[in-house]
Amino acid sequence: MESTSTTDPSHRTQNATMIDEMTMTTVVTASPEDCYALISDIERYPEWATDVSSATVIESDPDGRTAQASFRVEALGRSARYTLAYDHGGAPHRLSWKLVDGDVVKQLDGRYEFNPATEPGRTEVLYQLALELAVPLPGFVKRRAERRIAHTALADFAARLESGPAN
Repeated sequence: MESTSTTDPSHRTQNATMIDEMTMTTVVTASPEDCYALISDIERYPEWATDVSSATVIESDPDGRTAQASFRVEALGRSARYTLAYDHGGAPHRLSWKLVDGDVVKQLDGRYEFNPATEPGRTEVLYQLALELAVPLPGFVKRRAERRIAHTALADFAARLESGPAN
């Protein structure tokens, strides 16, 4: 599988409450359905998402999909926990989430979108994240952390797809 990532500064915005929003895209050799199947299998994130040490489904929707999940992540020598609520509207082409609770974040809202690419058998993956930390950090440190989160999310996702179906 070949993947390409792009980060365009024009896709980076900051609103009045200092919430940064970032959008990144990549193209993967997989169907939108395969992409959605991987990203919606929340409890398996620790198997392939570098910084996720635990992921636990707290609540499922009537269709058995994750409605709410808690996470523990460890990165850059720090540990954080948060709970997300998921919206599967638009499945299998979209999965979005909103922060319910977190110890170092005030906002951690985002989405994945999976759209057929122009090349057959390939999918364009869009990752969008709105992040507000609960602790003040210099802007350059925060931007570095945001880029790392987004890049790692897409790189780990593409690598797992490339490795084939999970057992």
